[in-house]
Amino acid sequence: MNDEEVKRIIEKTQTLGLNSDKDASSYILANDEVLLEKNQDEGLEILDIRNALKKYDWLKDYMFKLIDANKDEFTKSAYDNLGGGYFIRIKKGAKVNIPINSCLLISKKDFVQRVHNIIIAEEGSTANILTGCMQEHNMEPYTHIGLSEFFIEKGASLNFTMIHNWGNMTKVRPRTKAVVKEGGSFVSNYILLQPVKDIQAYPIVDLKGADSKAVLTSLINGTSDSLIDIGSGINLLADNTRGEVISRVITQDESTVISRSMIHGQNETSKAHLECRGLILSNKSRIHAVPELIASANGTDLSHEAAVGKIADKELQYLMARGLDKDQSTSVIVRGFLDTNIMGLPTEFKEKVDEMMDLVHDGM
Repeated sequence: MNDEEVKRIIEKTQTLGLNSDKDASSYILANDEVLLEKNQDEGLEILDIRNALKKYDWLKDYMFKLIDANKDEFTKSAYDNLGGGYFIRIKKGAKVNIPINSCLLISKKDFVQRVHNIIIAEEGSTANILTGCMQEHNMEPYTHIGLSEFFIEKGASLNFTMIHNWGNMTKVRPRTKAVVKEGGSFVSNYILLQPVKDIQAYPIVDLKGADSKAVLTSLINGTSDSLIDIGSGINLLADNTRGEVISRVITQDESTVISRSMIHGQNETSKAHLECRGLILSNKSRIHAVPELIASANGTDLSHEAAVGKIADKELQYLMARGLDKDQSTSVIVRGFLDTNIMGLPTEFKEKVDEMMDLVHDGM
């Protein structure tokens, strides 16, 4: 790409709330070409995975440690055709306060993007990552296959937020697995507001260390004729592990969302909660809520709540009585339903994500 193309794409990534200025550590991949690879904190390392594998011989032991390369045709394709991805390492004891941003973008017609991301939060480290995936042309047919493996070491804390901004013709196949060790904390947020042809994702977190915890949150706005099959699961394997899975789903137009959630308590001192709420805005759209609790240890404490319905008439009437029309009232309710306060975002990231969500809902 020439300098003008690179500049245009970098500017486009900012619509996701990403920040590539001098105060941020950033990685941007367009198709399979690295456009930006910048590290602004000595406690952090961010590299293209291909460069990282050349630099560190030990990194190959982390590749496909959590994800089976032969799990399905998509993992096999990514194994055979590595086209980039980010390696993010938060060093032992580091408290990284500056923004960590990454973006995976597709701009070539009929392109299949195959990436493998490795994130290692070393012992006692703390960091927040805001990452996004998007395409340049809305109506082009693209395919994105993204493998991500997270390693949260003893006492480390990682807040990871992913924003997907695809288009009507894009097929998306993320495959994600995380492991959290003793005293570690992993917060994973997923946001999908724009149409997509179809997406299939089911990230799993293994809480392998005592006193470890995980919170997995998703905000989904199904639009157009999107088929969205997405879920998340937590395995509570060690003493005093804690987990929470929260999903908020809205369906409009002719979209279908299958919202899967799973918590498996496998230790007698583990405790977790699952919450799934759905809001249907169109009679042609559908929500399938599939909450699942599995207990295989005496004493494990698991709970869940799920609700799917329409906007209450009294809520609409209340807002319309105060001067809003029906569409404006609906937009206000939807924006409140997809509340980013439940995501535990750091202030700077929350402001950016809220701005992006406001722009989307202003256009509803």
